[in-house]
Amino acid sequence: MVTMNDIEYTYLKRINSPQELRKLSIKELRIYADELRRYIVDCCATNPGHLGSSLGTVELTIALHYVYDTPADSIVWDVGHQAYAHKIITERRDAFITNRKYGGISGFPRMSESRYDAFGGGHASVSISAALGIAKAQELQNEQHHVVAVIGDGALTGGLAFEGLNNAGASPNTDILVVLNDNEMSIDKPVGALDSYLVHISTSRWYNNLKSTLWRGLSIIPPLHRLVRKTGNAIKHGLLQKSNLFESLNFRYFGTVDGHDIGELIRTLTALKVIGGPKILHIKTTKGKGYAPAEANPAVWHAPGCYDVESGARKKSNYPADRYQDVFGQTLLDLARKNDKIVGITPAMPSGCSMNIVMQEMPDRCFDVGIAEGHAVTFSAGLAAGGNRPFCNIYSSFMQRAYDNVIHDVALQNLPVVMCLDRAGIVGEDGATHHGAFDLAYFGCLPNITIAAPRNEWMLRQMMYTASLADHPTVIRYPRGIGEGMIWRDTQFEELIEGRGEQLRKGTDIAIIGIGTMVNVAMRAAEKSSRSVAVYDMRYAKPLDTELIEEIGAKFSRIITIEDGIIRGGVGEAILAHLARKGYTPKVKTLGIDDYFVHHGKPSELYAECGYDEEALLTTINNM
Repeated sequence: MVTMNDIEYTYLKRINSPQELRKLSIKELRIYADELRRYIVDCCATNPGHLGSSLGTVELTIALHYVYDTPADSIVWDVGHQAYAHKIITERRDAFITNRKYGGISGFPRMSESRYDAFGGGHASVSISAALGIAKAQELQNEQHHVVAVIGDGALTGGLAFEGLNNAGASPNTDILVVLNDNEMSIDKPVGALDSYLVHISTSRWYNNLKSTLWRGLSIIPPLHRLVRKTGNAIKHGLLQKSNLFESLNFRYFGTVDGHDIGELIRTLTALKVIGGPKILHIKTTKGKGYAPAEANPAVWHAPGCYDVESGARKKSNYPADRYQDVFGQTLLDLARKNDKIVGITPAMPSGCSMNIVMQEMPDRCFDVGIAEGHAVTFSAGLAAGGNRPFCNIYSSFMQRAYDNVIHDVALQNLPVVMCLDRAGIVGEDGATHHGAFDLAYFGCLPNITIAAPRNEWMLRQMMYTASLADHPTVIRYPRGIGEGMIWRDTQFEELIEGRGEQLRKGTDIAIIGIGTMVNVAMRAAEKSSRSVAVYDMRYAKPLDTELIEEIGAKFSRIITIEDGIIRGGVGEAILAHLARKGYTPKVKTLGIDDYFVHHGKPSELYAECGYDEEALLTTINNM
């Protein structure tokens, strides 16, 4: 574990707040930036996190805290992947070694953690809307503080970002600065027309430099604002022959600026402070800046895991089994080879969900739509309406953003879209914003949808095959990480009976009814118990196998349900409700996530906290 005494730092040891940062000269700030970057690299080598994005925003973060009076002035970080330097500068330097650890600081901005975290982070495209709300609140309270939103070019593809821009542009007197951190990356390479557009405007240097110079020189003279703006518009249309998107939305556009030049950033931000209204500063940065391995392969070094600092060699774990995401990717490819109607859709997560396996062989049948979950779902619905069989892969917690699209565009129209929810249940160190805790509950109430949850790799493969044959929407949820070591590659496809569970272990005293990978926990706990415990796998959360549930209700007076999701509205409550409707009155204990947001830590630590790891289940069995 890295401490401040492990390496000789000149300025990092002295700086633990923005107030102390502002005492440094520009020359000293450059040295501090190098030390700050090295500290992030050293800490993340043994305590993994989101490295590349934070390395790319070191100079920007320093400049923002140097120019703005934080925390009175607000900085809203989009997503929060890039906020490590912000955390270190804002009184969390020594605590940074606990980043993402159980009981330590969060890997994302979190309002309850620090007064400098103006708004919580974790999901993309929210910063502009949140920043506008903060700015409007200050107007209503007659306060005069600055508000800055920092958003990446990847997150700008989300529809919410454009909603925020549109609304902010309609408030010409509201002081808000949007910093567009353009590094030509999100987790994977950005896609879509917006990426090409940003390249276009960022290469029009003559126009941008002239306009920025005019604004810096004349911005303090209010009567000249309109003249400069008209001049800018004339230059824009004359030279670019293309409207500036941001200025069309009533944002004053400035850029591009080298995001690694602290002096230029400070000069530009200082000049922009005196310009009122909505404005956007377009900066160019390099993801992974300052650490050669991360610069060379930014996608891999977005969140690289543990690594050797000197060599850049990543310390890969010897997985005893395949990851569920790779089972998905390879199975989708196998299905697509058999059925030319099958296509894949992902919102900016081709490597994260392993759809890149299919993309390599069938690029024309996979669609990365950018960070736009709602669009991904409705686009999938359109593909289904047109005769295709779409597999739309979205992380469980990100699917929450597309809930309306699922209801109206998929479920209501009963279209055969297969929605694969990666990272379902507890995900670990990313914490509350990323746990897939709610999908069983929020999808369980929707008509027409079948919900499947495999307990191992082989069953995920068969559930995907079964879903590809269905004439209705299907949700398949599976966890992050490795499987159970089951043989699945090249196994023959078998159609399952939807809504049919199975008994895996016989017993006479207590019945455990599980769903998904929690069935494996139930099996291990049952084997260790001295009591006679039967174990059942529901396999499908909807439709429930009501015949099996009634059989269990008639046979057992003590039942435990276990699921990797929120208890309220979950599978356990659905089972309990059906038993009650049919007149069965066993003693039932439902295990899962209680009515609160679970924060970060290793999955094993969080399962124990929530009371449904193997040890907790064994205790429950013995106490029934």
